Amino acid sequence: MSATPRDHTVASRITELTTFVFGMALLILIVSELPTDVFSPESQSFFFVIGTIAIWRYSWWAVQAIRSVWYNRVLFPRMRAEADAVGEHEKPPELFVLCTSFRIEAQVNFQVYDALVREAHTYGVPTTIFASVSDRTDVDVITHVMDEHGWPQNVEVRYMFQKGDGKRSAMAEVLRAISRRLPAPGSLLISMDGDIRLEPGTLSRSLSFFVSQDDLGALTTNNRAEVTGNDATREWYDLRYAQRHLMMSSMSLSRRLLVLTGRYSVFRADLATQPDFIELIESDHVDHWRFGNFKFLSGDDKSSWFWLLKKGWRMLYIPDVYVTGFEELPDRRRFFASTTDLMRRWYGNMLRTSNRAIALGPRPMGMFTWWSLIDQRLSMWTTLVGPTVVTLVSLFVRPSFFFAYVLWILMTRGIATLILAWQRGRFSLLWIPLIYYNQVWGAMLKTYVSFRFNRQKWSRQGISAGEPDDPVAARRQRRMGHVLHGFAYGVLLFVLILSTGVMEPPDRTSLHIARDQTWERNQQPERLDRWIGAAIADRTNDAVRLPPGHFRLEGDLIDTLQQSARPSDKQIHGNERTTLAISPALAELMRGPDGEPIQDAVQCTVDASCQLALDEHNLTLVNVRLRVEPAAQTEVATTQP
Repeated sequence: MSATPRDHTVASRITELTTFVFGMALLILIVSELPTDVFSPESQSFFFVIGTIAIWRYSWWAVQAIRSVWYNRVLFPRMRAEADAVGEHEKPPELFVLCTSFRIEAQVNFQVYDALVREAHTYGVPTTIFASVSDRTDVDVITHVMDEHGWPQNVEVRYMFQKGDGKRSAMAEVLRAISRRLPAPGSLLISMDGDIRLEPGTLSRSLSFFVSQDDLGALTTNNRAEVTGNDATREWYDLRYAQRHLMMSSMSLSRRLLVLTGRYSVFRADLATQPDFIELIESDHVDHWRFGNFKFLSGDDKSSWFWLLKKGWRMLYIPDVYVTGFEELPDRRRFFASTTDLMRRWYGNMLRTSNRAIALGPRPMGMFTWWSLIDQRLSMWTTLVGPTVVTLVSLFVRPSFFFAYVLWILMTRGIATLILAWQRGRFSLLWIPLIYYNQVWGAMLKTYVSFRFNRQKWSRQGISAGEPDDPVAARRQRRMGHVLHGFAYGVLLFVLILSTGVMEPPDRTSLHIARDQTWERNQQPERLDRWIGAAIADRTNDAVRLPPGHFRLEGDLIDTLQQSARPSDKQIHGNERTTLAISPALAELMRGPDGEPIQDAVQCTVDASCQLALDEHNLTLVNVRLRVEPAAQTEVATTQP
């Protein structure tokens, strides 16, 4: 018996096993070595900020997941039964196919058109295939396909050569050619890429929804991929399809989508041949206060989606019909660079259209769809909160927070992977790091593109557009984009610094101490009695923060406490390099971390603080090293902070 051939659309078992071993080793290391101080009181700001954002983001994601399940398990089966019942008796009078290809390999081209012609012949209605090609060899391949199928009588092929200035002009030419043929009422248009293979039953199982739903303007289907590349590339594509399936299913519950995928979408022909629809496909543009008027290079699927959204037409996602794409990174040897190029193009298409879609308001699309568009704009900033906070806390509080964050990533992305796998029907451990990569690096790219979305590039065609022809004006636009992007992230960073408390503004006492240290460096050491006394008398401050350095606290503080009539509960917060010399008289009244009087030197920490209690006054010392000294020492005083 021959061995089962490997599925080249997913990662190998060796890769999955290696990922499992590495993940378990990382998990064991973090859990066993995670310091206990991570969960100390100083961690509250870290967990509060991360937890607040996580509750918001994952509750919204949970809503999308629940809606997706409801659509796939409850609503869609009813729609499927109705469409199948109607589809047995009614079909569209005509079918038009717009298939655009640019330098597709002959082997892939043959598979695409072989499946398309077979499906059209099986479906049985008059079908005209408009092959928008870029090379004469494409014609030879399609002719060979038609020879193989005996030139079916209900299938006609028309060739249209592209200008080479992008996909939009090629699509517009085809749409005008279709409009000149005056499609019969109820005719349908299939728009597909030249690297998409239709699986058996695609037409019969998708087109019937237009017959059963009169208000349906367009639909798209599920996707799978045959990927040329390594295991990470295969799983990266399949993860994106799994995430797409969840989001599309959720949005279909509202009879709206966030995009009509250019890989395979079906439109009512009378809508797709309207002059303003064709004009939007060909010359979609935006007027921007900084970029001026510029045309869109890619993103035709966003333009067609926006036209239908604005007109109030329903859209639908068919989850049980798959089309197969032949996927390959622009440079299969450079995963990071290639995925970055693709995501920049996808996110640019999204950002160029979402603002005007949001401006339509919830009326033509419903509140949920409208808020989903707003959430796309917010999520790219909220996703950056976690990495930014853990960086701040790790640098300025404790490095151990980084390990707690890694544990958080493994837990949350592991749960997300399980939910995606449940709906996708397959599971891969590579999805856990790839989800984090897509989220964080994708958010960085979205924020980057949002200030530069006029810059467009299509790697396969090797064309770019959007920037002024004048190099000076282009550089000016780029500099302004850098400034605005830096300012926006700076505001986010400032808010997070304040909310986490990693760099609190200095209090009045600390400023006075720092001033005296700077101006009187060669004089006697600064005694803190008067400053601590001032803090005790100040009702607005509960704590005094000391900078790094050596200071002295003597018996005058006792007199200050005894003279104060108001009860007080104050704190002294030091730095890891803060040393406080105290007199023997004061040491007798203080209690160290063990609750005993201080004899020589002790370290006061967050978990083991030191106390000075006198009558109704209580003074707590944190992150300070106490040392008993009978008299002030000049050499200690002159130590640089």
